[in-house]
Amino acid sequence: MSNFKSLGSWFFAIFFFYAGLMHFVQEESFVGIIPPSIPFPKLIVWITGLMELVFSILLIIPRYRKLAGLLLAPFLLAVLPANIHMALNNIPFGEMSATPTTLWLRVALQFPLIVSILWVTCNLSRSYKSN
Repeated sequence: MSNFKSLGSWFFAIFFFYAGLMHFVQEESFVGIIPPSIPFPKLIVWITGLMELVFSILLIIPRYRKLAGLLLAPFLLAVLPANIHMALNNIPFGEMSATPTTLWLRVALQFPLIVSILWVTCNLSRSYKSN
């Protein structure tokens, strides 16, 4: 099971490295999904992109893997308003257009994503003693 969790951590590391990099490559697309009520959208895009790059590094270092998971869970909840705003307003991402169903699926998948990250990075299993 340990090898599978390590592989999962590497998968998420690559995923977040790519996502973090895209915050700088497709900056305007990310700015476009930030709700208007949130100030300094470009700065938010840069900070979240940098955070995702840092998370990707932490995920591949076994000593910091658990920390990465514990930080990624609230991070993914913090960016959820952008995903909801995108779905509510049917905002395309760059050149990619998506159906409302796809956009809402993206919102719903945040939660299994969080659970999956916590599963591969933290020891979530419990052992019970029988008397």
